[in-house]
Amino acid sequence: MNFKKHILSVLLAFLITFNPFLTINAEQVEIISNNLQAVETTQESKYPDYSKMYVGNDKYEKFNRKMFNLNTKLNKYVARPVHILWSSIMPKFGIDRIRDAYNNIEYPKRLASCILQKDGQGAKAETLRFLTNTTLGLGGLFDPADKILKIKPTNENMEQALGKCKLKQGSYMVMPCLHSCTPRSLCGRALEAALDPAVYLASPIVSLVKFGLMVNRTSYMQPLANMLETTFADPYDIQKKLFGLESYIKGENIDRKVFFDLQNKAENKIAQDEFTTGFASDLNNDLDNTAVNQELLPLGENIISEITPDIVLDGYKVQTPVIDSMKTALFEKPDINKSMWNELSIWNRSFAKRIKTDSVEVFPDRAEYNFKYILQKDKNSPLVIIYPSIGENAGTHHSVVFAKIFYDAGYSVVMQGSHFHWEFAKSMPEGYAPGLPDKDSENVRLISSKIIDKLQEKYQIEPKERVIVGTSFGAMMTLFVADKESKDNTLNIDKFIAISPPISLLYAMKQVDKNSENLDVGSDNVKNKTAETATKVLLLTEEKNNSKNFNKEELPFTDEEGKLITTFVMRQKLSDLIFTIENIPKNQKTDIYETINNMSFGDYAEKYLGLNSENLSAETEKTVSLLGLGEYLTNNDNYKIYHSLDDYLINKSQLSKLKTLTGKHLTCLNCGAHLGFLYRKEFEDDLIKELNKINNISTAY
Repeated sequence: MNFKKHILSVLLAFLITFNPFLTINAEQVEIISNNLQAVETTQESKYPDYSKMYVGNDKYEKFNRKMFNLNTKLNKYVARPVHILWSSIMPKFGIDRIRDAYNNIEYPKRLASCILQKDGQGAKAETLRFLTNTTLGLGGLFDPADKILKIKPTNENMEQALGKCKLKQGSYMVMPCLHSCTPRSLCGRALEAALDPAVYLASPIVSLVKFGLMVNRTSYMQPLANMLETTFADPYDIQKKLFGLESYIKGENIDRKVFFDLQNKAENKIAQDEFTTGFASDLNNDLDNTAVNQELLPLGENIISEITPDIVLDGYKVQTPVIDSMKTALFEKPDINKSMWNELSIWNRSFAKRIKTDSVEVFPDRAEYNFKYILQKDKNSPLVIIYPSIGENAGTHHSVVFAKIFYDAGYSVVMQGSHFHWEFAKSMPEGYAPGLPDKDSENVRLISSKIIDKLQEKYQIEPKERVIVGTSFGAMMTLFVADKESKDNTLNIDKFIAISPPISLLYAMKQVDKNSENLDVGSDNVKNKTAETATKVLLLTEEKNNSKNFNKEELPFTDEEGKLITTFVMRQKLSDLIFTIENIPKNQKTDIYETINNMSFGDYAEKYLGLNSENLSAETEKTVSLLGLGEYLTNNDNYKIYHSLDDYLINKSQLSKLKTLTGKHLTCLNCGAHLGFLYRKEFEDDLIKELNKINNISTAY
């Protein structure tokens, strides 16, 4: 046995001894020891394979998936009930104080990590923080070092130190009760355990305290665990990506870099100027001669001046269309999660926790379809049904924010998921591939009908008015449902409101694919840039969560970073859907991601929907475009469409044609790109005013 292997075995034995929740047999130790090696990151796919990029080849995928499923069950049936009990005993303030105190006690491991990395600045910062928080912070219960002295924590750990000492990461593994790890991270945990004085104390009281601290610390992981279980079709894969990305960020100390200084702002401004001045030259690019591609403009060249905006967003800090679209993340209501209790507590009665979950059977022998809802005390209150953006589930944050707005306006709210989401596909007949609006709208109507029927039977509700509100791809679906309802009224909808609907499905898909063009797939540049961008997102999210009056009109991203973010998000949604359509078992090794990472949205449309933009018939094109709904849009008065003039998923020609068909029913904003205006008060006020007009509308059916 070589020296590295011997040291690893000793460290693992130490970790097992002092962690009663970790059970690793001798054979597993041998496997771990034999695979302390460099990570292979060969990238051969068309789009970034983030799993391989950050953790290498998953050599033990079959074993790892079985362990992941075991851990998921243990968390659901053992850990989560304990966390719920703890969170219902201790208010959120107390849980946070215990966490801060525990973090303060862990000072030795962070100091040791800094010293081994020869990081004098980090060691100094950690020492100052420890002394300040121990004294002024009452033993670490509070963090005056950050709040007053502005000394940020380094968050160093021993794995980072081992990385700096050239110890290879090794193969990705999932171990019982430990979730994601590598041989190096296990070594790091063993060393951290050795630096914890409580490890060497053995008494019933100390053991009880240690157990309580562990419960308190691990309770913070429940929201993430729940998100992984309910949001993604293959939670194992997304956890592996997140683990690899986080490890890389910490290993390279990217989380210690400053992203919001003047230099970055200047770079962002330069990038924005270069992007803007590049529009004119991009216009000379040769385009294909197909019906769809004749209208395909370079990304961002969609600023439409011929149509006068109906709503002007004063003071809107226009960046690039991609970044402005990301400002949809600023769509927020600060009191949605307001509660003195932790999210897990049974006493938490915040608005978000009052939203209920239920399900309906759409087709026999298929998974039931989950939806969410919140009803007014007056069961006859008007009802809003929300169709969210592409790939979103019923509990997406945007839907919750909309629900709060509508609920405060006196509406009961039903939240459905996107028809381009994996849960929708699971509820459909086996092999069903969503994406064709004309076809999907029949099933979306069926689901809405079953939900209304269930709520009427359960609560005897009879809404005075009914409204469907959709965003993005859900907005496109809203109008296709409206068209079908005009011919066969089954839902008794009084108003349809579509916010930023793509006008041509294929054009929008091509624009999404353009976000990921020119990525140097597999290069260190993409690897580093993705990690830096992810860190910016995390810092911005932390700033938003910790600020009582978060108000940021300008996002700290370059256009390249914006494209990286949207590419990651959109491709994850496509990945989840294909994983479900192909009916891939979650507990077995799979090579499906080799296919997924070589498939664009255009490829999906061709393979699963039979849509080829190169030879698309005019009749087929009508079924995937709002312009094919001309009869409904011209002859009905029960709908409203919101669009911004710089939405990169549409172009001048499409919007001009849509305006001709819709007239006064199309409200245009001067900027905000794709959904990047949702957070503005001007839009919210107009939306509520539109809802209040319901009693005065007339319909053609």
